[in-house]
Order: sequence, then structure tokens, then C-alpha cells
Amino acid sequence: MAETLIRFGILGCADIARKVSRSITLAPNATLYAVGSRSLEKAERFAAANGFPPSAKVYGSYEAVLDDPDVDAVYVPLPTSLHLKWAVLAAEKKKHLLLEKPVALNVPEFDRILEACESNGVQFMDGTMWMHHPRTAKMREFLSDPQRFGRLKSVQACFSFFADSDFLENDIRAKPDLDALGALGDTGWYCIRAILFAADFELPKSVKALPGTVFNKAGVITTTGASLLWEDGKVASFNCSFEANLTMTITAVGTKGTLQVNDFVIPYKEDTATFTAGIESWFNDLVTAWKQVPSEHVVTTDLPQDALMVKEFSGLVADIKRNGSKPEQKWPILSRKTQLVLDAVKTSIDRGLEIVEVQWD
Repeated sequence: MAETLIRFGILGCADIARKVSRSITLAPNATLYAVGSRSLEKAERFAAANGFPPSAKVYGSYEAVLDDPDVDAVYVPLPTSLHLKWAVLAAEKKKHLLLEKPVALNVPEFDRILEACESNGVQFMDGTMWMHHPRTAKMREFLSDPQRFGRLKSVQACFSFFADSDFLENDIRAKPDLDALGALGDTGWYCIRAILFAADFELPKSVKALPGTVFNKAGVITTTGASLLWEDGKVASFNCSFEANLTMTITAVGTKGTLQVNDFVIPYKEDTATFTAGIESWFNDLVTAWKQVPSEHVVTTDLPQDALMVKEFSGLVADIKRNGSKPEQKWPILSRKTQLVLDAVKTSIDRGLEIVEVQWD
């Protein structure tokens, strides 16, 4: 049986949509079908520059994409403040939803998006690409191995990049009316997801923002961090920033092993990614060197992680269309857990670094 091609519409012409347009082209079970912008001319330029086939539909509004009966799924890279409106409308139009992160400004907004998806039988997935790299599955194998890794004790994550003054004043992610969560919603989302990944997605008991949060002139977060605590005593911390050198690290420490990865958000190379695993590490007799150097694990992939994300999402959509399957609930649950922790960090910042409890309900 020929593979079902999922026809994608894209809402908006954001920079990240250029990358995801290529991802859709590379995925074997997806195709670029439509793009919409508030400016028809802008949409036409975007389609011409990003590999859309001549048959693709180009629209001068987001509504027109959602009204197209041949669009199966939409990718929504709009500013976070617009997610609630357009994600709900997409679901109500029976369009499966690939939504950029952060998924919403807060959990109540996201719950309304999920309610619309559930009531209309559409698949939801957020745009956290590294979750779909085969390296991630290999890291999970190590973290889950009681003989090599043991029990998780601590996690540290960092994602930062150095933005210029123009970015800090004019980028969408620096504007309170567009992406009010700033660095917390952008780079912080990845750190929180990494910590939850290491903890097998067990929610922490509480979080507390760390001192030193920095805001731009408009009051949007440009640097922040937080500590997380679990019932069983394991701990985690993260730092995220628009004001420090490009860094994308995870360190997860267990009773028997240590996982380290230096490029978890975007691998150094598209076709190869690595992580190191230290197992029962110790010194030599004179404590002048290590007995066992952590081993490097190399994972290759034929498709980049962003195309694998599209491929997995499109496979779920095809299963719904072809077999009447129910939408996969794993992805909305992971998104909601990430947003819950993000909300708690934001609340801690707003309350002067108070400890904030994290609860699913």
C-alpha cells in the first residue's frame, strides 16, 4: 500500500517555518500543500523561496488555509500570544496540529487548545525537534538501565545564545505582546523538557526560580533559571538565556552512571549525534587521573531530527485518517507537563522567588 501523504498548510512566514518547510519536503509521508500570511505577496515570496511545489496553494490569510478542505494538518509557528486563537480554530476545522513551542502563554490556555483537539479528534504535537532524534531513544536506554545508570539523583540543563541589541529589543521573543515568556518560553522550554526527559517525565514536587533573572527594557525575560525538587529527593536546575554564548547541555547523574550531551537541542551535525556515558567512574590509586574515561556513543540518522518529527506526526495523522485510530496522547501529555513546570517557574519569578508547588490538575 502506498504511503499516505499528509498535506500540510503553514500559518505564517516565520523564520522557523523555513526550516520546517524543508522538514516537510524531506519527510517521506508529508507534502507542502499550502501557506497563508496576512500578506498574499509575502506568502508568495515565502512559497517561492522554500521549495513549495507549483501546485501549492498560496493564501493571503490564515483563515483561507484552515478553510481549504484538502489541508490535512497545519504547522503553526505564530507568536505564542496567537496560539490559543489559531490552534483552537485549526482544531475546529479538523486540522491536525503541529504547534511551535512554547505551546501557550500558560496551562489554562493550553488546556483550551487540547480540549479543542480532543473534541475534534485531531492529533496534537509540539515542535520540540530533539525528542525525535534517534540519539534521544539511545539516551533513554542508558538512563533506564539500573545496572549502568542506576537511580537518577540530579540533572543540570543549559540552553543559551548570545543575541545582539536589535534582537533584545525587536525580536518577537522580546516583545511582551507577542511572546511574553521571553527566554523562559524559548530556551527555557528546552531545558525543562530535557530535565523532565531525564526524570522519565515524573513531575517535580516544586520549583523555585533562581536569583538573577534579567529583563529587557519592555519587561520580557532575557535570562533566568530555576531549581526543581522531587518527592524522592532528586534535584535539577537549569539556566536559559539570550545573553550568553551558544550552549546546549544536559548532565544527568545517577547512582551508577552519568549522561552528558553538549548539543541536545540542535546536534553539531545533521546526520550524526553523540553523547557520553560514564559508568561507575573513579580515580586511579594516586588520584591523578580517572580509571575509566566516559565512553562516547555515536548515533547516525538518515533524516535530520526536524524531518523525523514531521514523519512521526504525519504517521499518526495517516493512521487516524486511514484506520480511524484515536490521536496519540503521549505528545499532548509531554507538552502539558513542560508547560506546567514553565508556569511554575514564571510564578516563582513573579512572586519574588517563592517555592511553587507543581500539580497536574
